[in-house]
Amino acid sequence: MTQDPNHVLIFDTTLRDGEQSPGATMTHDEKLEIAEMLDEMGVDIIEAGFPIASAGDFRAVSEIAERAQSAMICGLARANLKDIDRCWDAVKHAKAPRIHTFIGTSPLHRAIPNLTQDEMADRIHDTVTHARNLCENVQWSPMDATRTEWDYLCRVIEIAINAGASTINIPDTVGYTAPRESADLIRRLIETVPGADKVTFATHCHNDLGMATANSLAAVEAGARQIECTINGLGERAGNTALEEVVMAMKVRNDIMPFQTGIDTTKIMSISRRVATVSGFPVQFNKAIVGKNAFAHESGIHQDGMLKNPENFEIMRPEDVGLSETSLVMGKHSGRAALRAKLEDLGFDLADNQLNDVFVRFKELADRKKEVYDDDLIALMQVGEGAEDKLKLVSLRVVCGTDGPQEATMTLSVDGEEKSVTATGDGPVDASFNAVKALYPHGARLQLYQVHAVTEGTDAQATVSVRMEEEGRIATGQSADTDTVVASVRAYINCLNRLILRREKLGPGSDAKEISYRDVS
Repeated sequence: MTQDPNHVLIFDTTLRDGEQSPGATMTHDEKLEIAEMLDEMGVDIIEAGFPIASAGDFRAVSEIAERAQSAMICGLARANLKDIDRCWDAVKHAKAPRIHTFIGTSPLHRAIPNLTQDEMADRIHDTVTHARNLCENVQWSPMDATRTEWDYLCRVIEIAINAGASTINIPDTVGYTAPRESADLIRRLIETVPGADKVTFATHCHNDLGMATANSLAAVEAGARQIECTINGLGERAGNTALEEVVMAMKVRNDIMPFQTGIDTTKIMSISRRVATVSGFPVQFNKAIVGKNAFAHESGIHQDGMLKNPENFEIMRPEDVGLSETSLVMGKHSGRAALRAKLEDLGFDLADNQLNDVFVRFKELADRKKEVYDDDLIALMQVGEGAEDKLKLVSLRVVCGTDGPQEATMTLSVDGEEKSVTATGDGPVDASFNAVKALYPHGARLQLYQVHAVTEGTDAQATVSVRMEEEGRIATGQSADTDTVVASVRAYINCLNRLILRREKLGPGSDAKEISYRDVS
């Protein structure tokens, strides 16, 4: 257990479970950046990845382990010696390393490796013992714990404790349980399993029924002292417990949940927006804590109440999560200092070179709009072109008519060489995408094309998200522009550049995840 009985450890798995969301795979540099932000905001344990999954995952976990200043760095490993050895090689240089090993213990999951209860019990003993011989801090998880027979769950947890596990994580892998069940399970395990008082119990919940946050908080009230979660609730299917939700729930309702974390909540908004950008998964407008509308008020009654006293309709201050009430009107006459201040108010902390890049795009946008709104600036922070990109849009001209196919004339820079073509299609976006394919033939399949207006008005920016798949690799691209077609093409090209980069690093036919595995969700 932790020294303070009311301290709850925050275990962030954005870079592992979160990245397993289809289309959410991050680049190496993006993983390092997110890990640094998690470390700075006070996350206790960062699950940096699944080292044996690919050479890229191993390298990312290793570098994160070497760079981490405060957080414990954890890697995931299946219940076999090869996985555990690879995991240890990746995390061993961290100031505080952890091996997290797991196996599915429910009847459904025991059938996957086709093991009897006794065979699985022996494997748990052997693998946890091996992990403990390598690393002082070992976490063990019975995957699909909430659907595992009670007697067998108690048996294997006792085995893991005796073999040296210091943290026992109880995963609700498929988001099946409810708050009362979550609390009862943790409480009964702590009361029943021999040696339970010597370890930390953790909870890992999925949101398939919309109860991940409630289930995690219920588990804490029952004695769990570690919550596994992700930024923005990112994760497979309906996602994981959202870090920002459980942290702010315990902060705001400390009167009934007297627990503390080490999280600097003023950094929540910044990392939320960065994760949304690099993952390509936008935050829904009405998302708790970090959604666009979380601190917005349109109703006349609400606005009147807010003017009289913000506490009438806000249970937390915007500043608590990294927002500011300061209003700076941005336009074409605004300078770098004003832009930096405004972006800091919006939760973005930029280095000088990043500011210079955004400032150029800000000026281009300001020349086309009378006023640049907060949401316009947030859209500008989407991933843009990089110096290493193979494909870059040089020019685009679209001809639309009421009859016949639409026509797009495009010039594209491919490895520095400009190429031009005219293509047709069923609409201007289809014609433009066909032009890209003509200039750079590829086999990537479009899985998602999504457009939404950033602000109101005819000069509003459109933010476009694109997801594509090629030979098992999935990538996302985003872009924003006042011209929807231009935004669409740039997002498409951004996505292609990411696929090209992964293909070059991993080789033809290689997936970013080179082995087949099931997560400890």
